[in-house]
Amino acid sequence: MQNYIHGYSETEAGRLEDQASILASYLHYDSYFPAGSTVLEAGCGTGAQTRIVAAANPDVHFTSIDIDAHSIKRAAEEIGRLGLRNVSFQQADIFNLPFSPNSFDHIFCCFVLEHLPTPHMALQSLKKVLKHGGTLTVIEGDHGSFLSFPETAESRRTVQCLVELQANAGGNALIGRELSALLRKAGFEKIRVSPRQIYADAGRPGVMEGFSKKTFIAMVEGVKDQAILHGLISKSAWEKGIADLYKATEEYGSFVYTFFKAIAGNS
Repeated sequence: MQNYIHGYSETEAGRLEDQASILASYLHYDSYFPAGSTVLEAGCGTGAQTRIVAAANPDVHFTSIDIDAHSIKRAAEEIGRLGLRNVSFQQADIFNLPFSPNSFDHIFCCFVLEHLPTPHMALQSLKKVLKHGGTLTVIEGDHGSFLSFPETAESRRTVQCLVELQANAGGNALIGRELSALLRKAGFEKIRVSPRQIYADAGRPGVMEGFSKKTFIAMVEGVKDQAILHGLISKSAWEKGIADLYKATEEYGSFVYTFFKAIAGNS
């Protein structure tokens, strides 16, 4: 994915795996498909989500695609290591899918639309290969939902840098709130969107470590060089902002973030 601003490093792959693990109980407690059905996973990346949904649906066959060959290779290796036999991988472009119309019973798409300049067109492309009566599941975040205590102008600015960099790359880090509108625009029906809020404080140390530190702050830290290079923030303000984010993970701090999960039908 050319617009993936986080890059394809081993560090980023590890962050995605940490993110998938800590969020599984929030995002995937209802990620189940009927036995015997076929599911297209659009934009599987390194397989961080694949390993969760495939393991939860052993009697479902997944076709997992991504535009990046290296990510596909890593995902296939991970699924093989886990001994999961219900997934096949294929390099493919979400805007030019190599499948016949009405090929899949269901489609699963997680953390992909936020990186695309025309997400409604991606949804239209996916709709073509979805059978009538099938469903599309989409999960996205929304950085505008982020709250922390304590919060400073600098900590808020570091997060805003990520939002602006993603917008400059043609993506939308605030896309979660738009899922309903995008799905309607693409022609889907029976749309149901549910917010999945993550809250962390000292009483939830696992969430604070896994989400606040290893997922969210790590994601923000990953765009440091780009933010400074593009003049979005000074080095000193960046360093203070990151330090302030970490202060919100300490004894009296708290983190709040909301993901959005949409399920839509293809009549």
